[in-house]
Amino acid sequence: MKVLITGATGVVGKGLIEHLVQKQFQIHFLTTRKNQLQSIKNAKGFYWNPKENQIDTACFLGVDRIIHLAGATVSKRWTKSYKALIHSSRISSTQLLLKGLQSCKGEHRVTQLVSASAIGIYPSDFDKVVTEEDAVVPTTFMQKVVFDWEKEVAAFQAEGLNVAKIRIGLVLSKQGGVLGTLKIPVYFGLGAAFGNGKQGQSWIHLEDLVGIFSKALHDQWDGVFNAVAPHPVTQSQLMAALSRALKRPYFLPSIPSFLIKLGAGEMSDLVLDSHWVSAQKVLDSGFDFHFPTLEEAMNNLLRP
Repeated sequence: MKVLITGATGVVGKGLIEHLVQKQFQIHFLTTRKNQLQSIKNAKGFYWNPKENQIDTACFLGVDRIIHLAGATVSKRWTKSYKALIHSSRISSTQLLLKGLQSCKGEHRVTQLVSASAIGIYPSDFDKVVTEEDAVVPTTFMQKVVFDWEKEVAAFQAEGLNVAKIRIGLVLSKQGGVLGTLKIPVYFGLGAAFGNGKQGQSWIHLEDLVGIFSKALHDQWDGVFNAVAPHPVTQSQLMAALSRALKRPYFLPSIPSFLIKLGAGEMSDLVLDSHWVSAQKVLDSGFDFHFPTLEEAMNNLLRP
């Protein structure tokens, strides 16, 4: 099977390519940098530029499935211009991918699009456990970004493709990301929860996330799926587990919400919002989590 991947140079993309190559998949990937066309071993690169509406349609030749991961990180400061980039990087790249596919005029053989999405589409709630069936009415910036992104992704259905939207939780990996940020103060005994520390943290180990994307391809998933571990935790529990894995003390009081909002503004939603997200649909699909609990994930990622 041949797969086309966008966002291939990110943490998830790199892990996914390594996994799929081991399973004898052929890989095409799209990059916005011409000097990176040969940058990924055992994969063939093609140039695209969503800002300029350019795409090398040769990327679709022989491709059976598409995995769409492209989108600017949300972890940089949310200035007005960067918020526009967070939104446009997801919308314009999805629109260009569809336009490129349509330009093949039926000559392609793509049958499925598996797209990244995010649990940030759900409203913040300290008590309710949400499922894929819960209605979404976007009110915050992050909700609107993900809602608009999924709307553009759904347009591929009109081309006869199965469309799987993978709503990703907090990704834990050795390659930096949230753990890379949090473990620095924790290592020095300065770890603390944000706000009251009771907000739900629906997380997933990178290896399990890669496995979910792989199963979505293999089983031709169609619809919305939450990519989170079966056992979410509070933020205080997350920080405590991180401290235990690093064998560091965890005793500092949580950082008050008003201080976080004062320093980070609207971006504070990323650490103050609460999401208790169900993994039941993925479990019912037959997926077997390698790291269903936070302790197992932390020990794998942070202990020798």
